[in-house]
Amino acid sequence: MSLTAIGFVPLIPTVLLAILAALALVATALGLWLRARGVLWRFALFALILLTLSGPVLTQEERDPLDDIALVVVDRSSSMALADRGAATEDALAQVRERVRALGHVELREVDLRERGEDGTRLEETVRAAVGEIDPERLSGVVVISDGQVHDTPEALERLGLPAPLHLLVNGRRDETDRRLVIEQVPSYGMVGEPQEMQIRVDDLPAAGGGPGSVPVVVRQNGQVIFQGDVRTGERRAVPFTLARAGESVIEVESAPLDGEITTHNNTALAFVQGVRDRLRVLLVSGSPYPGLRVWRNILKSDPAVDLVHFTILRPPEKLDGTPIQELALIAFPSRELFEVKLSEFDLIIFDRYSRRGLLPLAYLDNVARYVEQGGALLDAAGPEFAFPLSLYRTPLARVLPGRPSGRVFEQGFKPDLTRVGHRHPVTADLEPPDLPDDAEPPWGRWFRQIDIEADQGETLMSGVSDRPLLVLDRVGEGRVAQLLSDHAWLWASGFEGGGPQNQMLRRLVHWLMREPELEEEALTAQPAEDALVIRRRSLEDPREREVTLTSPSGASGPVTLRPHAQDDGVAEAVVPAGEAGVYQVTDGPLSAFAAVRPVSARERADVLATDAPLGPTVERTGGGAFWLGEDGTPELRPIAPGRTAAGRGWLGLEQNGRYVVTDTAQLPLFPPWLALTLLLGTLATAWWREGR
Repeated sequence: MSLTAIGFVPLIPTVLLAILAALALVATALGLWLRARGVLWRFALFALILLTLSGPVLTQEERDPLDDIALVVVDRSSSMALADRGAATEDALAQVRERVRALGHVELREVDLRERGEDGTRLEETVRAAVGEIDPERLSGVVVISDGQVHDTPEALERLGLPAPLHLLVNGRRDETDRRLVIEQVPSYGMVGEPQEMQIRVDDLPAAGGGPGSVPVVVRQNGQVIFQGDVRTGERRAVPFTLARAGESVIEVESAPLDGEITTHNNTALAFVQGVRDRLRVLLVSGSPYPGLRVWRNILKSDPAVDLVHFTILRPPEKLDGTPIQELALIAFPSRELFEVKLSEFDLIIFDRYSRRGLLPLAYLDNVARYVEQGGALLDAAGPEFAFPLSLYRTPLARVLPGRPSGRVFEQGFKPDLTRVGHRHPVTADLEPPDLPDDAEPPWGRWFRQIDIEADQGETLMSGVSDRPLLVLDRVGEGRVAQLLSDHAWLWASGFEGGGPQNQMLRRLVHWLMREPELEEEALTAQPAEDALVIRRRSLEDPREREVTLTSPSGASGPVTLRPHAQDDGVAEAVVPAGEAGVYQVTDGPLSAFAAVRPVSARERADVLATDAPLGPTVERTGGGAFWLGEDGTPELRPIAPGRTAAGRGWLGLEQNGRYVVTDTAQLPLFPPWLALTLLLGTLATAWWREGR
């Protein structure tokens, strides 16, 4: 594009030129007042001189027009992933791209609008940052594709001050309805076994004109139904629950769907409650004295969460040595109170080198066996007594103990070793260094006594002499049992031959017996990692590929294949992309896990109905228009002049700013020197001749 125009390049400063022009006008006016001859020719002479000094030129410019810039803001917040809004957004965006290309000389720039945690969706910050990178004189318009649910304050939207119209393409319909379930209050932590309470509410949007109705609601805790009943819409409902275990519990609340609602995604709400044990009560009964008598006591007393009751049997009833009663240091053993009245109050019972010594009738040991079958925990730290006729195995405890004594006791040095199952079980999994070769000896000291058993059931985690069972774990009924077949674990604590991981092993063993969730051998976990999800399945079974079902926050489900680790640690794992924000659920049937990836803010869940209300004043102030995609479709795009109406029925306008850059300039003097000199001399001669007559 070229443009020709007349301009001026003064030969002297403009101020001096103006002074000379003023003097010429004064002289001409004075001549006219005195009626002097030739005054008009003198004026013509002055005009020619001034015209010559102003340097008139003919300027020709070569211009390249600049494209106008249209900004499209695409809402990618969680509420835009509901129902079919994602597909509608992509369809509208594709049509806008196509129609902008058809206009010609319009550059399209796109920016995504995402939620900012609990602050919700902030439009003003996103638009301000995008417009800051654009020449404001080239901005032709801003098109926002959204459901209208933005959480800026009116003052923030007022500060936008756009130099072009803002148009809103509302992704939805005016007649949408939705049911929303909200967990209004739930404790983050709770004591195991103590009653807790949560507050829930169900809202139907927009509010029904006929008043509140009843909605069926189901509440599950770790997959088990704890409440099922009707809840009136718009009203709070208290739901009691009790945490049955330590660690994280998942509470899922689900309401029945509403006919015609845009999504059932917010009909479900999750809460994660951390279960905390007040005090773990442990009963420790030690039998024959030996160097490691205080091993268990030291470990349990060092744990602030454990309340330990410890009795050591130093003087059996049959011992008659004539010691006066008042000089005895021991109290009577409260066998009835411990093993009948208060037995169920203990979380774990430990027999440390205990044998039948007449203190506990068989009926009490039968109580212990029944206690295990009904959900209790028992640890038998065996000594040589276990192999002899007074063994605990020759009591009702035989029906819960996994190992049957063979009658042999090995009195020789050996290094405890992990079995194949032991390398996978969380109690002993990483006791050995991960880089230890398979044929290398364990990096710890020796023990010198092992009681031989026949392990009829359970899992053997450690072996000793001739690969015989050393540590056996088993589940009996609802409870758990462990057998440690040596009384030389104290050698590790004393540092003999370098010692060993005694504290780590025994502490894990105790907490596994008391159902610590992190030590479950069969476990499914899901953890967020940036924009991905790490899924792990731990098992004692032989390594193999496993398939789980992954459910995204939008409700879409699909299979995921977990592949075992190369080190045969019993863990199969997969890393999958997590493009949606919200809570994901993973299940393989009996086990389920939940993980929150970029958790959906409460503001995003508060209202998901499409609306033009928050952005309406800004759209009106800038002269733009609001269009409902679900009713009107994507509007046509038209070029308009700045300041003209920017929206109408079925169309929106983008301003044509006409900006350009000059690429070349050529100038031609209109008064070349030879022409100026000729005219000046001719005019001067004519004026002189006229005045001489």
